[in-house]
Amino acid sequence: MTRPNFLFIMADDLGWADLSCYGREDYETPRLDALAASGMKLTHAYANSAVCTATRVAFMTGRYQYRIPIGLEEPLQLRDIGLEPDHPTIASLLRDAGYRTTLVGKWHLGGLPKYCPLKSGFETFWGIRGGGVDYFTHELNGELDLWDGEVTVDRVGYLTDLLAEQAVEVLEDYAGQDAPFFLNLNFTAPHWPWTGPEDEDESARLAAKWDDPQDEDTMPIQHWDGGTNATYGAMMRNLDENVGRVLDALESLGLADNTVVVFTSDNGGERFSKPWPFVGKKTELLEGGLRVPCLVRWPGVTPAGSESEAQVMTMDWLPTFLAAAGGAQSPDHPSDGMDIRPALGGDAIPERTLFWRFANHDQKAARRGNRKYYSSGANAFLFDVVADPMERANLKLREPETFASLEAAWQEWNATMLPPDPEAGRHGFTADKLAEYYGVDS
Repeated sequence: MTRPNFLFIMADDLGWADLSCYGREDYETPRLDALAASGMKLTHAYANSAVCTATRVAFMTGRYQYRIPIGLEEPLQLRDIGLEPDHPTIASLLRDAGYRTTLVGKWHLGGLPKYCPLKSGFETFWGIRGGGVDYFTHELNGELDLWDGEVTVDRVGYLTDLLAEQAVEVLEDYAGQDAPFFLNLNFTAPHWPWTGPEDEDESARLAAKWDDPQDEDTMPIQHWDGGTNATYGAMMRNLDENVGRVLDALESLGLADNTVVVFTSDNGGERFSKPWPFVGKKTELLEGGLRVPCLVRWPGVTPAGSESEAQVMTMDWLPTFLAAAGGAQSPDHPSDGMDIRPALGGDAIPERTLFWRFANHDQKAARRGNRKYYSSGANAFLFDVVADPMERANLKLREPETFASLEAAWQEWNATMLPPDPEAGRHGFTADKLAEYYGVDS
């Protein structure tokens, strides 16, 4: 039996309804809509976290991110921590199963010399190591952050375009080889700084701020004074076009019929995103911070134009891909996810409880069936997220047994995870500055 190739595409801070096939109306995403029409649209897909590094840890390891120190961290670049090279990853396990492995785009799981995609199972890497670089200068905190392996590269162009171009080059290389491949394409769009492909002047303005030694607030300037809805739309249309370029390459190279394509996001969106019918955003464990778009085209598995309400999570992709590849999980690091191929074929998967936590406002969440336990500080809730997607009607008193069961399950699960690290994400930031950085109350 021929083993499938895997193309896993992750957008950055893309909200649940930011594709027109999920309900966006002020711009269109025709190439991603076409991907949905040729495969399956998942409507109850979740990110492992409401922030990006933590979700990427879960994707790479197939486990709840709170099992290892880096999974507690956000923003990552503020201290020396990363994904330990000896931890098995989806890339290393597929490589050991005979797959060629490449990461194009965002890493955000630790910097050199200790941490690198090349140390975690990827044979090649072309992209950025930090959280969100300028789309034109490719700088983060005033320093170039665009890499070919372990060497910085100075390339002219809008970053989303460059990442797609590089992905096409990788596919062209793979097309002439017999071994199956795993290509992880992590775009930075639509993460801030909010600059579209025609906004190079705005990029220059931001770069000038970085060059001003008198400006103590240079880091956040890209975040809280930039962007418009129109700019966001331009970024999204460009992202859509570039996904289309990569899919066109799969087709022209004769790879499409044996390549699994997944498109999703690392967490919910920020200020210009559309979470409707949910509320919440990045950094919040409400549905708008966790529910993400997810499109899957798996030849021979996903019925064209289908939808699924299966509750799937980022950490499920490792066991799913590995099972299809005939590979083996690490016995010392078993996945917390499940093989979701039955759901992708239109069948049911076993009911389970999904768990989250986030240090901001001491948030806790768990979902089982239609019910979701959510706690923020001293306030606790029980929601029916199907009948009440905006999470407004608290069923805690109406259904006390269900509330107690989910709360107890969360406590039992949490006891198996690492405790929160009070220093995680705060090194060099005061509590007020961190709150300002994320746009939340301290």
